[in-house]
Amino acid sequence: MHNDKRRLIKHALLLGAISLLPFSLISQAQAADAVKVGIIHSLTGTMAISEASVVDAEKLAIEEINAGGGVMGKTIEPIIEDGASDWPTFAEKARKLLENDHVAVTFGAFTSASRKAVLPVFERNKGLLYYPTFYEGLEKSPAIIYTGAEASQQTLAAVSWLMANKGKSVYLVGSDYIWPRTTNKLARASVTKQGGSIVGEEYLPLGAIEFSSVINKIKVAKPDIVLSTIVGGSNVAFYKQLKAAGIDSSNQTLMALAVTEEEVTGIGAENLVGFLTCMSYFQSLKNPVNEKFVQAFKTRYGQQRVVGDPMAAAYTAVYLWKKAVEKAGSFEVPAVIAASSELTLDAPEGEIKVHKDNHHLWKRARIGTLNAQGQVDVIYESAPIEPNPFPKL
Repeated sequence: MHNDKRRLIKHALLLGAISLLPFSLISQAQAADAVKVGIIHSLTGTMAISEASVVDAEKLAIEEINAGGGVMGKTIEPIIEDGASDWPTFAEKARKLLENDHVAVTFGAFTSASRKAVLPVFERNKGLLYYPTFYEGLEKSPAIIYTGAEASQQTLAAVSWLMANKGKSVYLVGSDYIWPRTTNKLARASVTKQGGSIVGEEYLPLGAIEFSSVINKIKVAKPDIVLSTIVGGSNVAFYKQLKAAGIDSSNQTLMALAVTEEEVTGIGAENLVGFLTCMSYFQSLKNPVNEKFVQAFKTRYGQQRVVGDPMAAAYTAVYLWKKAVEKAGSFEVPAVIAASSELTLDAPEGEIKVHKDNHHLWKRARIGTLNAQGQVDVIYESAPIEPNPFPKL
């Protein structure tokens, strides 16, 4: 009797274990069939005007890749974190992605301050970050692949063109953090080397909305050129106040190094018409990859949406990582980095190539004028520029 009871209990337990087995296997299979990637940008705070749309571009690339079968048969599972326009928060979120979520790669950061905040976290954890923003250079990390332009591909190219075409006296105005200050040190050296002069230099806190003092100083200085490295939401106030003060492209050459088509939607095209910008990518570029990208983005997010340089660089980054993973046959960071050397890709901006030594991309510098439709009319395009994050001036 007792033996029969024991046999019944064992049989019931065995059936219970068997009934649970498929669910356990399914759960394991789901985990095995997905690869987790991190995305970290500012979805709130003063930088959200520039960064939230970059997340949209990264998500679009992920959705397209997943629709095509994923990466090496695995679906990409994005884990999205908000850096909240706060540099310690970026570092905290990077630690979470690497140490808790164990992501294979992260796409993110935007400002140089946020990149500097997360860089030691990625290096310490031997992680991999694809950084999409144009920046000041003067950096090389084994943990970062830089898909945005460095200074020789943007700032220095812009200064050389301005010195040759628009005058010799320059007023520098920027937000007060790493990228504008370092960029302007490089700009100052380049202007001086080419026989120009800096007639003013002003920095305002990130998120500043009051520009009357600096605008008055610009009026007094009467520079040939204003070179702006103001970023984020501050751009809205700056350009509206410039126009209200009677400064526009009819009486002032202004080069905006941190205004893309996406920022124009917040600033208002009417406040920017005729001003200049320098990027590697503009939505108006005519090539099949870009036309497909722009149409896909508008179909996914709305026909009124626009795309700008960091968005295109972020979209490119996801595909560049996919190509490196497939070339390596592995998701392991060292293998992906090794496979990235001299990797080429047809991107929305044209063909790009990863430099074999410094993890930056060969890119073109393009200069254009902002038009009434909020788009850019290209007036200058360089040949592909070899990345040189440590330029000698």
